[in-house]
Amino acid sequence: MTTKTSTPSTDTTLVMKRTFAAPRAKVFEAWTAPAMLGRWFAASDAYQPVVAEVDLRVGGKYRMGMKHQEKGTVHTATGVYREIVQDERLVFTWEWEGDGSEGESLITVSLTETAGKTEMIFKHEFFPTKESRDEHEKGWTGCFSKLGETVGR
Repeated sequence: MTTKTSTPSTDTTLVMKRTFAAPRAKVFEAWTAPAMLGRWFAASDAYQPVVAEVDLRVGGKYRMGMKHQEKGTVHTATGVYREIVQDERLVFTWEWEGDGSEGESLITVSLTETAGKTEMIFKHEFFPTKESRDEHEKGWTGCFSKLGETVGR
C-alpha cells in the first residue's frame, strides 16, 4: 500500500461540492452500504453499476465497478479505508483495478447537514496529471447525479 506523504498539488486535486435533499446519514449510507453504492456508481447512462463490495473499517477494503453497456468494458476501483467517522467523513485510497498507470490517489468525503439537507465536499487528490483529474471530474459528475437520484436532490 502506498502512503501519500507529500503535499498534493492544486493542479492535480479535484474538489467538488454537492447538496442533497437528504439527511447526512442517508448520504453516508449511500457511500458505505453495498446495496446503495450499487445503485449510483456509474459515470453516465452508458454505464451500469456491477460491483459494490465494502469492508467498512479502517484498513478494510472496498471495490466498486461499472460496466459500459455497449462496449462491455468493466472499470473497477479498489482501495482501503483510512478514516471513518460515522455519518460525517470517509477517507480512502483509490486505484483502478488492473491498471497501475495512474497509481494510487486519495479521496475524502465530508458531510454536513443543515435543515435536513446534506452538503458533501468531495476531494480527490494526488492525480498524476491535470488531464487525469479532469477525466475523473467528468466521471464523478455523472456519479453524483445518480447519487442525487438515489438519496434525493
